[in-house]
Amino acid sequence: MEFEQWLQSRLTAHGYPVGMIDGHIGPVTIDALKAFEKANGLTIDGAADPKVVAALRASASAVPPKIMIEIPNRDIVPAKETFQPSKTVWPRQSECMAAYGPVGQNQVQIEVPFDMFLAWSPSTRLRRMTLHRKVAASAERVLQRVAQIYNAKERASLGIDQFGGSLNVRKMRGGNSYSMHSWGIAIDFDPVRNGLHVHKPQARLSHADAVHFWVVWESEGWLSLGKARDFDWMHVQAARL
Repeated sequence: MEFEQWLQSRLTAHGYPVGMIDGHIGPVTIDALKAFEKANGLTIDGAADPKVVAALRASASAVPPKIMIEIPNRDIVPAKETFQPSKTVWPRQSECMAAYGPVGQNQVQIEVPFDMFLAWSPSTRLRRMTLHRKVAASAERVLQRVAQIYNAKERASLGIDQFGGSLNVRKMRGGNSYSMHSWGIAIDFDPVRNGLHVHKPQARLSHADAVHFWVVWESEGWLSLGKARDFDWMHVQAARL
């Protein structure tokens, strides 16, 4: 089962999403595998032979060549958990005051299982972030899964090691309502390449190799504004629209 999960994870990371990473090789996974084989000049038979495995071990970066960061082959550590749909239904944005309480309160710190760097001070490393206590455990689970799926160079290529903020009590840009950051229920990644008004494909986190990053957040019920509205691709939140 571990190899099957690894296979599905690597196909998804290369831009051939298979849906749920559950270790069950069905028609969707086979079709993704054949598409990967075709794109890489391999025998199109849907079989994960040594040549296919070697190709899947290679860099999964889909960044345009001018900003490509080469990632060497490596031994892949399969994810230890099967992704399951979240049973959590986060409140709507309009319900946050009732669900989470006053802004800026009920905060805790979580451990980040890999090195992150402040987007506005790249030499500053951090391993903790502040979030609302109701969403903290969920965010920790996601980040642990991300650490299993992407190595350090892949995280750097995607920019998911660039921290753009979590708790920040402020109003939404151009509005009177509080930002989701005010409750510590939102996280921003790599704001330099995923700005508020940057759309796909320019937004880095709209690329194919970021698919699995969003899959794990969605598995916990979190919402990507980029995927939902094609803006603010840096942002993920524990609140529905």
